[in-house]
Amino acid sequence: MKILQIIAFLLIVSPTYGQLKGVIYGKTVNGTKEHLRDAKITSSKTNDFVVTDEHGFFEITLGKSLPDTLIFSSFGFRNDTLIVTNKDRFSIIEINLYENQILDEVVIVYKKTTHSISKLKTLLVEELGEGELRKAACCNLSESFETNASVDVNMTDAISGAKKIQMMGLDGVYTQIQMENIPYMRGLESAFGLGSMPGTWVESIQITKGTGNVVNGYESMAGLVNLELKKPQSMEKFYFNAYGNRFGRAELNSHGKLNVSKKWQTGLFGHASGLFSEVDNNKDGFRDIPMSKNASFLNRWNYNGKRMEAQLGINSYYESKEGGQTGFSANKTSNLYGVSIENKHIDLFAKTGFLFAKKPYQSIGIVYNLKYQTTNAQFGKRIFNGEEKRGYINAIYDGIIGNTNHGIKGGLSFVYVDLTQKLDSLNLPRIEYVPGAFAEYTYKGLRFTGVLGARGDYHNLYGFQFSPRFHGKFSVTEKLDLRFTAGRGFRVPNVIIDNISLLATSRNWVIEKNIQAEISWNIGGSIVQEFKFLKRKANISIDFYHTFFENQLIVDREIDMNNFYFSNLTGKSYSNSFQTEISLPILPRFDVRLAYKYLDVKAEYGGKMQQQVMIPTQRGFLNLAYKTRNKRWEYDATLSVYGKSRLHMVHYSATEHSIDNMSKVYPILNAQITHVFKRWDFYIGGENLTNYKQKNALVDPQNPFGSYFDATRVWAPIQGVNVYVGVRFKLRQA
Repeated sequence: MKILQIIAFLLIVSPTYGQLKGVIYGKTVNGTKEHLRDAKITSSKTNDFVVTDEHGFFEITLGKSLPDTLIFSSFGFRNDTLIVTNKDRFSIIEINLYENQILDEVVIVYKKTTHSISKLKTLLVEELGEGELRKAACCNLSESFETNASVDVNMTDAISGAKKIQMMGLDGVYTQIQMENIPYMRGLESAFGLGSMPGTWVESIQITKGTGNVVNGYESMAGLVNLELKKPQSMEKFYFNAYGNRFGRAELNSHGKLNVSKKWQTGLFGHASGLFSEVDNNKDGFRDIPMSKNASFLNRWNYNGKRMEAQLGINSYYESKEGGQTGFSANKTSNLYGVSIENKHIDLFAKTGFLFAKKPYQSIGIVYNLKYQTTNAQFGKRIFNGEEKRGYINAIYDGIIGNTNHGIKGGLSFVYVDLTQKLDSLNLPRIEYVPGAFAEYTYKGLRFTGVLGARGDYHNLYGFQFSPRFHGKFSVTEKLDLRFTAGRGFRVPNVIIDNISLLATSRNWVIEKNIQAEISWNIGGSIVQEFKFLKRKANISIDFYHTFFENQLIVDREIDMNNFYFSNLTGKSYSNSFQTEISLPILPRFDVRLAYKYLDVKAEYGGKMQQQVMIPTQRGFLNLAYKTRNKRWEYDATLSVYGKSRLHMVHYSATEHSIDNMSKVYPILNAQITHVFKRWDFYIGGENLTNYKQKNALVDPQNPFGSYFDATRVWAPIQGVNVYVGVRFKLRQA
């Protein structure tokens, strides 16, 4: 009751603000019209500003004192102004800026932040821009989150080099990863896919916690990571990146664009990398990093017509890895323990959008995806073979009911999966057909925006699944936003590939028959407050999310020391995630971000609630970024301090060293210096500069084929300091 009284009080006494929304187009001298991304809208009265998103849309909160003059600007186009009064509150407008062919000088009028929280979105969406990705080596997706506190990237074992993301303390399989809202890294790809996408191809990354919109599918459980790749209409004419580090890893990345016609553009992306030398810094007889080879290629096309837009492309890669004892080679018969992994992938994707001439607020979009993947792996004497065929289609109608305060989305989807997983004599084939339908209603009021959605999916193996979702945003003041989210998601566990790192042990697998689909319920909220710090814009965010599961697939490592037991949990399993982050502009070109995260992730093992293994309960985060006045030098440093995590038990006779039940608190420091010279960037950096290394990461490494060998008890780096250098070259469109 008190909460309702507080909300009512805020509704009554809060100042009257208005959300002015709209879209900005750019018109060229040849008559073409395009959405303007990063166009700036500035209030002449308060000097506050916002920028448009990739579709040219913007939303700005008008002050309580009107009239005011808004200034619209975009590089290469003539500025325009608009006087807004009280009657313009909550209006929707269209602005057209005209190309300016004669530019006497170039004036930088604002600094675009590389890390931000969108005020436009109902959900809490954290965006990492291209500038943020440049702060780290960023040679693949697993390294793209080094300057971010919301996403953790962990090694799954000490010999395969595989990495997985974690959000809210939950395994990466519970996080939807999408490439421009197309499903990505599902099934076989989830185990090793983070190394397949070069970070230089990525334009931005959007991170959403909790359940996503029903449009994105039924697997949104812990959160969503959406990758926006560089697009032919806006990317560099040619880009080249070369990278090398002290461990012997070398990498080449390139991409470029070609304007085929007025309506068609294409982009070509290439990548090649490898690690060709053995690294065994801890002298345990095992490679700290597997030797590897990787090649990736992507070709995408963009079509812009009067009433139709389309994007289509092909993405493929090949990867091979060899780890294990030094001297091991998969091509030679030997008595050495080795790990070899080979991934082959190809997928076709397309998105088409249709606009209505007489109904500008209505459109139909269709997303298509076809994928084929094989994964073959050897862990010692154990052999895994996987093959996956996947098809996906999602048709979406977007419109309004009466006026733009009432929006509606609806559509149909279909998922087809043909997945084969073979481990030694164990064979787990599965064919899925999942037709689905969804609807979503959006209400945009004076200060409240609510999104109510639901989807129903019929799974041929697990029956009908209903997924309701609700998201709300309340603007208490011009600078303070409250958000709330709740919803249900489900997924089908891929028992072997989801846990393939557990093959790096000597234990047997005992899998319960008739494994069921996992179901999660998530509820959470956030507070985002903007404020002035030393007369500059700063913000603080606080969020909390609670997730609980039905039928969660649990791996019990502690019933006995000889087996892993896989089964659906009938007891309790939950995750509590709390995070607070503050961004402070100390100086005009010096930004500081501080964050703290607490995770309480538990499940019932043998009738007893216990913390999940390998999940640090706490993490501290500090990022410092400085750019010189002439923008020739960029400095960045990130310090993460990881708290203790529970470790799974091992047989005490397995090692001569003492066995801890908890990991230790440890720091990771990364830093980079970049020099910008015309079209060239030269950078040097270091990772794990504190040189923290986990001791005795392997259990019983002297007997890798014995009963006690275990390479999955890794919770910290094992290879020590890494130093890297690189160069970038950009040739922008003339």
